[in-house]
Amino acid sequence: MKLTLENTTPVNLVRRYGDGSVWVGELELTRACVLAARTLITDFRPATPTALALEDLDAVYALAPEIVVLGWGGGQPFLPARQRAWFLERRIAIEPMELGAACRTYNVLLQDERRAVALLFPSRD
Repeated sequence: MKLTLENTTPVNLVRRYGDGSVWVGELELTRACVLAARTLITDFRPATPTALALEDLDAVYALAPEIVVLGWGGGQPFLPARQRAWFLERRIAIEPMELGAACRTYNVLLQDERRAVALLFPSRD
């Protein structure tokens, strides 16, 4: 008898990452993207976390996250005070980390049924 609860609802999980790319399912992404359980935005404008403008974050806010995991292939990003304040004012947790850690953390948060969004920048530039 199998007593395991399985979630059969498909969600966007990161399947692998590295060498300037992130794989969501069978789709390889080499540019910045926004990833949520049932949403994938592949035409995200800024190429690096340091190029984020406040208006870029509207797409993130529309997904109603409780936590945003920010990952960059160039290492652990540090957001300017203005961007950090934007998240604080909206009561959204922001966790910047290197790309691999962000991908793993995002997957765990989704499996825990948290309202998580990953803001991923696979490029090292």
